[in-house]
Amino acid sequence: MKCALIGLGMVSKTYADAIRNSKGIDLSLVHARSADSRRAFLNAFPDLGAREATCVEETAASDVDFVIVTTPPNARETIVRALVAAGKPILMEKPVERTLAAATGLVTLCEEGGVPLGIVLQHRARPVVADLRARLDALGPLHMVEANIPWWRPQAYYDEPGRGTYARDGGGVMISQAIHTMDLMLSLTGPVTEVSAMAGTTAQHSMESEDFVTAGLRFAGGALGSLFATTASFPGRGETITLHCARGSARLEADMLEIHRHDGTTETVGQAATSSSGSGADPMAFTSDWHRWVIEDFAAALTEGRPPLVSGRAALEVHRLIAALERAGAEGRTVALDEV
Repeated sequence: MKCALIGLGMVSKTYADAIRNSKGIDLSLVHARSADSRRAFLNAFPDLGAREATCVEETAASDVDFVIVTTPPNARETIVRALVAAGKPILMEKPVERTLAAATGLVTLCEEGGVPLGIVLQHRARPVVADLRARLDALGPLHMVEANIPWWRPQAYYDEPGRGTYARDGGGVMISQAIHTMDLMLSLTGPVTEVSAMAGTTAQHSMESEDFVTAGLRFAGGALGSLFATTASFPGRGETITLHCARGSARLEADMLEIHRHDGTTETVGQAATSSSGSGADPMAFTSDWHRWVIEDFAAALTEGRPPLVSGRAALEVHRLIAALERAGAEGRTVALDEV
């Protein structure tokens, strides 16, 4: 299958590597508003055999099978409208948009236009996640959840124009970094019904939005949970999700799963990660394999006529949770998910 890439910022190198190593997928076109960016990308990756498209409309009118969109979220709507009008399936970098309302609008636009929309929340593609899903039922009902994202970003990261602002990014640590772990958590636990939270900006950073959030969660199934997320934890450590169930606990960290059962047996699947998930000063210090698997899954979903790993509609659940946490932190009260 042939794909196009719109948006040639920092993450485009990851997509180039993912597509290079994919099975049966070729990069045909690339587009960015800057001609210099287009040429720099093509010069950096001549082996991909792509050519530049000078505008979104040229990409929409091409014969590519789907389009990957990696622009900042504030630049999405015009692009999505053009691609929907042309009937081009879209695989889009997280987040869907800056707010829940805007994200819902883009998802609805694609649904009404009959255009498949997938969202790149690549943590769901990790192999040990499938191992955990296969073992969850045996651990019994879920009682408690711990999600921890102790990441680090230096001030230089937020000095880039627009980064960490509501106008371009839609917020800080929740929508830009923790969204991956939060989405994976929800896919394992089911929905959250209410939250309480404290969110703010530490003295570590000068930025508009939050670099710290701690929250209490109540899940629809009755479990209670905690969430901690920051980009002020130097030097940054890998994110973890721990599920405490009736017959044991499961701890998920990068490429490793640990099971501790109440009967005294333990099990380890996978091994400690050999590469970061972008938790430290270099936000791009992670494997491209997870992106590759998401791209390959999206291409297969188009061929098989099924939903992709994370559809646009499914991605709205983590957006709803983020919106509830933002409101709970701002208003200092417990917020029901139904309110947002």
